[in-house]
Amino acid sequence: MKIINSVLALLLLAAVPALAAKVSDKREALVLPDVEMIDVPTAGILDYYGFMLKTRFYSGGGVLGGLNFGVQERLNLGASMSVDKLIGSETGIKMRRPEIQVKFRFFDGGYYIPAAAIGYDGQGYYYNQSDKKYLEKGKGLYLAGSKEIGVPGLALHGGFNVPDFDNNYLFGFLGLNYTLEDKIAFMLECDSMFHSADPSRLNAGTRLYITPYFQLDLGLRELGRNGTFEGGQKRKSERIVQMRYNTNF
Repeated sequence: MKIINSVLALLLLAAVPALAAKVSDKREALVLPDVEMIDVPTAGILDYYGFMLKTRFYSGGGVLGGLNFGVQERLNLGASMSVDKLIGSETGIKMRRPEIQVKFRFFDGGYYIPAAAIGYDGQGYYYNQSDKKYLEKGKGLYLAGSKEIGVPGLALHGGFNVPDFDNNYLFGFLGLNYTLEDKIAFMLECDSMFHSADPSRLNAGTRLYITPYFQLDLGLRELGRNGTFEGGQKRKSERIVQMRYNTNF
């Protein structure tokens, strides 16, 4: 099983350049709107017939893979799955259950009012094997808004989410990114706000637009954070590398 898991992950990573080679030369070389930052969603969506492949490398040799599709004019559907301890020499590789993502952009925004989207994302982080739950919960049901502010390329993103329908706590998130000449973007976000029992986290990162269709993210999650989660597991800053590839069918 360990060998099969490794092979599947390598095939997923190898699919990035293979798909890139199939991009039509007739497509206009424009950077597509960001549908997410590091952990924070935006109001951006994939175009109709759009497709995004995402691979994130996280602490402990884990790999998170995701697929997202523009199935309708304003509707995106996707799924993701994480594999713990896939990279490196540690034993005990674990494939976690797949999680679904749905996003519907219901307003394109105006001069004063931001674009808005509603969605669901079940993908969490730091899976706790004992209670079969993520220590950092997924967004769950969320409402996200995005608006360019002040100067061209500077965008503000924010919204509210309910990650757990057992207690119905309302959380908030806020993000800011600045894109320079469609070549590089700087991201700063605050996630999981409003509840001290599940402390907020500050994330920062850089997004490199290698091509109009391929981006490389270098990020730091939970800046300055230490201590433990509610179950006693250690909580600390984490470095991630993320690759995203966008194209159309």
